[in-house]
Amino acid sequence: MWELVLSTRALRDPSAAPLHMPWARQTRERVRGMDLLSLFALVPPGGYLPDFITPPPESPLAGFEDELAAVRAAPDERVRFEVGVRVEEGMDAKLAAPFLRTPRRAVERLADALAAYWEVALAPHWPRVRALLEADVLHRARRLTEAGPSAVLADLHPDVRWRAEGLEVAVAYTTTVALAGRGIVLMPTAFAARASAITSSYWQPTVMYPARGVGLLWEPGAPAASEALSRVLGRGRAAVLLALDAPRTTGEVARRLEITAGGASQHLTALRAAGLVTAARHGRSVLYARSPLADQLAG
Repeated sequence: MWELVLSTRALRDPSAAPLHMPWARQTRERVRGMDLLSLFALVPPGGYLPDFITPPPESPLAGFEDELAAVRAAPDERVRFEVGVRVEEGMDAKLAAPFLRTPRRAVERLADALAAYWEVALAPHWPRVRALLEADVLHRARRLTEAGPSAVLADLHPDVRWRAEGLEVAVAYTTTVALAGRGIVLMPTAFAARASAITSSYWQPTVMYPARGVGLLWEPGAPAASEALSRVLGRGRAAVLLALDAPRTTGEVARRLEITAGGASQHLTALRAAGLVTAARHGRSVLYARSPLADQLAG
């Protein structure tokens, strides 16, 4: 849900999110005529974003329907409070009124709008976005295994700093959140330019940060293989190895290189047999990643 909601910012002002310009050009025509006024009013270009629209996921395998159900289940008092904060920041009073008077009905209408927007704006691109996010999760898990939790936290994003007293996130307000055994959710995002956090005591403490490789999200292909690497591995397998700058599915590799899925699968199988690629199942997908040796070769 976080990706869907944040994508509205890139849609309204593509110049503020140039990385997503290819997506925005396609999507603006598709959403023309849809009633998204309430959604746009709740999601300002910057500043406070009501957390009931983007509740922290309860599972890394949560799908869109699960997250939409969490939005529909938002308690009335949270909706009134969080929309009230938006009103203080300048939200149009007429658009805010339904959420303050009849929050249950207003949230249902908002959820319907989110579902309609999802179908035309993000669902067609979700396999690509999901692969990017899953690749980041796999990378963090690998870092956790190799170097421990402090290495993972110190390497999230320049806006996030790991200090002896805790995790510091550069946001526009100052507050301190004691985890008190609740833990913290780390959530990579594709549509956020900076890190942010959910700090309200009502919600699970959450830190959102831009996923690795987001600059390549809408690129149609991958960098050309170097001549030296091509002479050793062959041009096709060298290109596949370079395309794994972040863990990716077979389909993602095929789309980036503009080759068939069968061709990508053959190259990946050969590279895996040679110890240059590893594979890990994540949900229904298999993510392929370069081995440490392959990283050295690609470098």
